[in-house]
Amino acid sequence: MDRKIFEELLSAREYKAVRSILNVMNAVDIAGLLSELEDKELVLAFRLIPKDKAADVFANMESSLQTNLVEMFTERELKVILDELFLDDTVDLLEDLPANLVTRILETVDREKRNQINVLLNYPDDSAGSIMTTEYVDLRKHTTVAQALTHIRRVGIHKETIYTCYILEQRRLVGIVTAKDLLTMDDDVTMEEIMETDIKSVNTHTDQEEVVRLFRRYDLLALPVVDADNFMVGIVTFDDAMDVMVDEATEDISKMAAVNPSEKSYFDTSVFQHAKNRIVWLLILMLSSTVTGILITRYEKAFDVVPLLVSFIPMLMDTGGNCGSQSSALIIRGIALDEVHFKDIFRAMFKEFRVALLVGPLLALANGIRIMLMYHDAALALIVGSSLVATIIISKLLGCILPLLAKKANLDPALMSAPIISTLVDACSILVYFSIATAMLPQL
Repeated sequence: MDRKIFEELLSAREYKAVRSILNVMNAVDIAGLLSELEDKELVLAFRLIPKDKAADVFANMESSLQTNLVEMFTERELKVILDELFLDDTVDLLEDLPANLVTRILETVDREKRNQINVLLNYPDDSAGSIMTTEYVDLRKHTTVAQALTHIRRVGIHKETIYTCYILEQRRLVGIVTAKDLLTMDDDVTMEEIMETDIKSVNTHTDQEEVVRLFRRYDLLALPVVDADNFMVGIVTFDDAMDVMVDEATEDISKMAAVNPSEKSYFDTSVFQHAKNRIVWLLILMLSSTVTGILITRYEKAFDVVPLLVSFIPMLMDTGGNCGSQSSALIIRGIALDEVHFKDIFRAMFKEFRVALLVGPLLALANGIRIMLMYHDAALALIVGSSLVATIIISKLLGCILPLLAKKANLDPALMSAPIISTLVDACSILVYFSIATAMLPQL
């Protein structure tokens, strides 16, 4: 839908036409369309959304838009939305709202829902409990297929998902059945006869990254969550796992670029906050690069004897940094996908060493040919080529080792990415370069 046409219809008070458009649009598309409107038009358009779709649209909006709408909603409008929102979406909303609006929402919902919200809010950040919902379909072992279908028809509209149902015995999870099971079995078959007992579940305090790994590994639609006593307390659904994937990927990308992560979008983050998120790492990297400057100063006399040596420093540093960044990116990805563990460190080092032995001589040969064509100096070509091979080996090994050491120390492996690797490799490449040059050129 074209935004200008939509705005023109709103301005002309063609509310019937606007409602017809919103009625046929997908909730996600409506949320995207409304995000481009001004506040006054936003609340007007939202009020024209069909009631059965309004909560889905609200759940798919950016947190800043949700905050604006909550501030402009009447008490009745707010209650209607909150009654239709799933519990996990309500908790996500509360985590992003200012305190005064949180209080207003908690006063609007009923006591039972308020208690459930408070329980979810008390779970640690980034845990399975903080992203789960308590709205799931539970059945008993003796329930028949016919009874189960009747139960789902009655309560399913208020549940997050009905595609997987959970068999409980004294609140403990003993099995699961899928909608496919229920629709393909005879009416008199009991849940005990068809339920799957090999169940994948997580604890309320399980890290959300582990939850995502289980979703990815087993192709799940939902994952049950149990407490310390093995009582079932909720489920994590696929859409919530996808949100975690996006958040974790965003955090890792930010750290790999030496930027403190931000939960807000790029344009919603102020210039001051952008600067604040970046300045600390820039200062650390700038100060750490003084080591490279000290090393270069140490070999200042070599420049006087062979000034041409200076011109190859950027190439060595850049190539080493690029090689290290390649290795660290692959290792970090392997760690994130649970393919690479600390116990594999020597295996990974051996693989990167062999890669360096293939890549290094080829790059050295290409650079040596260039030096011979431009400067006709075999000694210089040999010095630069040898330095290049040594630098590539060191950078590949550093790129492999550092993320694994970070993981072992319970740090985010993404911290050991391009900026950190480049800074370390710069110092190593200078040290290697001038050590080789000094050894091969007696006049130095």
